[in-house]
Parts: sequence; structure tokens; C-alpha cells
Amino acid sequence: MKPIYLIIIAGLLILAGLLTGHFIKSKTDVTEPASPYEKEILTWHENRIKSLQRDQGWLTLVALTWLKEGQNELESIGMITLRDTIPFFASLPTVTATLKEKPVQSLILKTDADKGGPDKITSGTKTFAVIKRGGKFAIRMWDTESPVRKEFTGIDRFPVDEKWKIEARWEPYPEFKKVTIPTVVPGIFETGMAPGVAVFSLDGQEYRIEPVSDDSLKEFSFIFSDLTAGHETYGGGRFLDTSGPVNGKVILDFNKAYNPPCAFTSFATCPVPLPQNRLGVRIEAGEKKAGKH
Repeated sequence: MKPIYLIIIAGLLILAGLLTGHFIKSKTDVTEPASPYEKEILTWHENRIKSLQRDQGWLTLVALTWLKEGQNELESIGMITLRDTIPFFASLPTVTATLKEKPVQSLILKTDADKGGPDKITSGTKTFAVIKRGGKFAIRMWDTESPVRKEFTGIDRFPVDEKWKIEARWEPYPEFKKVTIPTVVPGIFETGMAPGVAVFSLDGQEYRIEPVSDDSLKEFSFIFSDLTAGHETYGGGRFLDTSGPVNGKVILDFNKAYNPPCAFTSFATCPVPLPQNRLGVRIEAGEKKAGKH
């Protein structure tokens, strides 16, 4: 058979295959595209992972050292002197330390409670800053070579289900209520202002959950636990951030519920849920337990 006829026959066979579907994947082989809502949650989760993995993210924390009045040695870096709530840093003569990529030998450090703070000092692969918690000061240190970051493989989560995107009724308090929130560190408390309570129903049962916010009411932060805590999810509860109320409603999207820093490191000072935010229901949405911590 002449080559030209072979080419024509081959072309006809390909055309017939396309027309009969032999060269098209079957329905079982095709992955259905995610819904716009699923894509939104997946994008949110990807950004969450990137945030954890950044150089000064929770996965690179390697130390939390509480400062005493007077001199406090920073091994291989220098000295922090705390006098009347003012921390002063002096580097060792042989150490190269930088602040915003500029060399620094000594300075008064801004803490995370100061405007424009905290000052982050870098030496080699390590960076440290001074934080203030419950009137006490501590050094928080990160290391870009942290084994926790190197071994991190992601966070398991419940399947995305839009039923957990709940419209709650917003009940504002007559005035902001000051709340004192315990943390995982004994004797250390955080304070916040609660503007009201979000009320929602699941399977015919009503639940109430209280956020903290600032005067603007633009963003709410919920610290909560539910009946999955200590089982599928982190025992110390989870966080949920939302927009403030619109027309008397708050959207609680539990598919965006996430682990506190203490789920990944013992060098964090996480708040824990107050009794009013310990929900007697299983919230099977959002992040599950992460890692071995």
C-alpha cells in the first residue's frame, strides 16, 4: 500500500476515534471542577500554609525566654538588660546583628506592645524580638533552619462543606464588655473587649459564641472549642476570624477555623476558649490536629 493511502487511513481512524469518544476520557476519569466556594476555601487554606512557613512564622519559633529585671544573656548573640520595663540590647563584639538589614550594636528595643514594634534583630539564621504578655516581657526567637519547618507537611482538614458557612444573628451588648482570657502559660492572661454575641442554630439547637474586637467592629476574632477538640482537632481549641456584623448578621464560616500557634510550637502564648465559647456540638469543619505537638 502506498504511503499516501496509509496517511489517509490513519487520519480517518483518528477522526473516527474523536467522533466516537475513544480519545476522550470517560466521565469517571474526569475530575469535576471545584465550586467557586470550594475554590475560595482552598485558596484561603493555601495562603494559610504559606503564612505558617514564612521566615518568622510559627513553624520557625525556637525559643520563648521570660526576662528578669537586670541582665539577661542571649547565648551567642549578646545581652538584654531590662530596667523599669525598658529592654536594652547590646550585641557581642564578635557578632554581626542587624535591624531591618542595617548593622546595629546596641539600642532600646520596641516591644510588640509599642507603636511601630517590635524591633526584630537578626544574627545569622536567628531573629529575635521582645514581646509583652500580662505585664511581663519575653524574648521570642525564630530560626530559619528550624526542624519543625523542615519537617512540616501540611495540615489535614475536614472536607469543605458549605453547610458550615452559617449566618448568625448578632446581639450587641449595651456596651463593650472587658474579658480576661487565660493562656497556656500559667499566670499569663490576655485582655480583650467583647462587643456582643453571635447566635446560631445547628440541628434545631441554639448556640452562642462571643468574639473580641476593637471599636471599629470591622473584624471579629473568635476563640472556641467544640466536641471534636482533643479528638480530631487540637485540644486547646481553634480560632475563627470574621467580618463584623452587617444588617444584624455575622457570617461564621467554620470551614476557615484554624489551629492556634500552640498546635505547632511550645514557644507560643496562646489564649484558650472561655467557658461561653466551649460549644457542646461537633464542628466538623476547618483544620484538624497538626503535627505531633
